Order: sequence, then C-alpha cells, then structure tokens
Amino acid sequence: MITGIIVALPEELATLTSQKVARGSYLKLNNELLVAHSGAGDINANNAAQLLVEKGATRLVSWGCAGALSELLKPGDLVLVDKLRDADGSLVDDFYVSSSLPEVIKNYLPKNTSVYTGTLLESLDIVSLSAIKKQLHVSTGAIAVDMESIAIAKVAKQHRLSFLAFRVIVDPASMDLPQAINQSLNAQGIIETPKLLSFIARHPFEIPGLIILGRNFNAAKRTLKALATRLDYVMAYDSDKT
Repeated sequence: MITGIIVALPEELATLTSQKVARGSYLKLNNELLVAHSGAGDINANNAAQLLVEKGATRLVSWGCAGALSELLKPGDLVLVDKLRDADGSLVDDFYVSSSLPEVIKNYLPKNTSVYTGTLLESLDIVSLSAIKKQLHVSTGAIAVDMESIAIAKVAKQHRLSFLAFRVIVDPASMDLPQAINQSLNAQGIIETPKLLSFIARHPFEIPGLIILGRNFNAAKRTLKALATRLDYVMAYDSDKT
C-alpha cells in the first residue's frame, strides 16, 4: 500500500522530512510513502490529494495541526479522527479506528501527551475565539477543528481509498488566538513576517499571547515528529486492523 500524506504548512512538512517541497508539489520519501505540501484550505488540500492519487497513492492521510473545541484537549495532544463534520455541522463520513491504536501510538509520543479518538469539524476560516470554539463543540460534538481534512477525505472516498487523519492540538478551547495571526496570514495560511511585525509594533500587548502560541505550536510539532519516527509501524498496524 502506498500512503499519500497531505500537509498544509511548511512547519508541518518539516516534521516528516528535512527536504523542501514547493507548495502544490510532492516528494517521494520511499517506495511506500509520498508527501504533498498543499497550502492551507480545502481547495489546496483537494488539489494535493488528487495529485497524490495520480502518483499512485492507495491511502490518503491528513497530517498536521488543529484547534481544540473540547476543553479536555491540551496543546500537543493527538486526535485520531473517526468522524468528520462539514462547516455546517453535517456528518460527512465516519471511519473505523482500532480501539487499541491510541494506546499503541501513545507509546511513541512525548510524556503526558494524550491521544483522543473523536470528531473533527471543518472550518473555512481560522476559528479564533474561545467562545465560538466552545459553542461549536456543544452544537456539533466535534472535539477539534481544521481546514483541510474533509477535502482530503472526499478525494479518498471518490477514489475508494482508505483515509486517516492525524491532527495535533495547537490552541486549546480556552484560548483566543492573537489578532496578529489573522492580520498577518496570507491566502496560503502562511504568516508574512513584515505584516506580523508591523501589527505587533502597533499592538505590543499581543506579544504574550504570541509567545504562548509559539510554545503550543512547538509542543504540537514535537508530537508530530515523534509519531513520524514510527509512522511505518502505525501505517502497517492500521492496514492489519482495517
């Protein structure tokens, strides 16, 4: 089985390989593993997933970060997705996840990292406010939110391929994201440093929140890197159990 992994951001890509991959392109890591750098959002994710299918992928994986909707989840925690809901809250699909897989994976993750199985909600934009995160959790039952996984899952379903999503929490449900993030992101979900510095200069009170977010992001990357070191085993385990 050839696994095709889609990542939205360069920082997420770096947890899998030190090689650079241009946005919209892919890299063959070995005979059984392809990775594509999509850029943020559903359209980019769809295009990257279709590319990997064309290159021979027989399983698609959504890999990267997410925001928490449930207050149980903390930065660095891993979500194994078993249901997907679209931006309207409608159930798109559900997937089999072996009940023993979370414990298997936890053995390879940093200490005190939790692994959750649950519903991932699609968002068309970044969900910044804590109040909205909590409201979405109540109304949809989703425990986390991202912008790409549903698009990837739809491509997998279209081509009758298996699908997995590994998403690690960056911002907890209790956290309002600093306004500087939305103000400095471009259309590909990449922070433009000049815009960020300009916004911070005019809003210095944002600095503490950005420092906390940076720490959270580092925690998420540590989890992804740890999982990546045993990804071959996890993929083989999943194939055996499904």
